[in-house]
Amino acid sequence: MYPEYLVAPMREDLTKVGFEELKDADAVKQAIEAEGTVFVMVNSVCGCAAANARPAAKIASQSDKHPDKFVTVFAGMEKEAVDAARNYMLPYPPSSPSMALFKDGKLVHIIERHQIEGRPAQMIADNLIGAFEQYC
Repeated sequence: MYPEYLVAPMREDLTKVGFEELKDADAVKQAIEAEGTVFVMVNSVCGCAAANARPAAKIASQSDKHPDKFVTVFAGMEKEAVDAARNYMLPYPPSSPSMALFKDGKLVHIIERHQIEGRPAQMIADNLIGAFEQYC
C-alpha cells in the first residue's frame, strides 16, 4: 500500500468531478450489478494514469450522453475493492490503470493499460464517449 498522503490528490482528481470511490467488495458489487450503466476507473499512481487515464475519464464524464454512475477503485490501496472490480472485468487480465463500462452488470467495454500508455487523453476520451453513446 502507498501512503495515503501520496494518493489523496490522485483520488481527489476523480472524486472532485463526481466519481464515487469504492473501498470494499460489497460497494463494488452493488455499483456494478445495479440496473443501468456504470463506468469503473481502476486508478493508479503511475504516470500514464496521471497524464492519460484520469484526464480522459474526466473529459468523457462531461459528455452529453454518459453512464448513470461513475465509480473508482485505487490499485495498490483497497485490495478487496480492486480485486472485486477486476473479477467483473474477466477474462481481461488485471491492469492498472484501466477503465470499464458495465450495463446491467455486464461488461460491455474495456480499456486496458496497454491501450492507455502513449495515447493522448483526448483519444482515450473519444473512445469512451463512443462507448457511452452506444451503451448509455
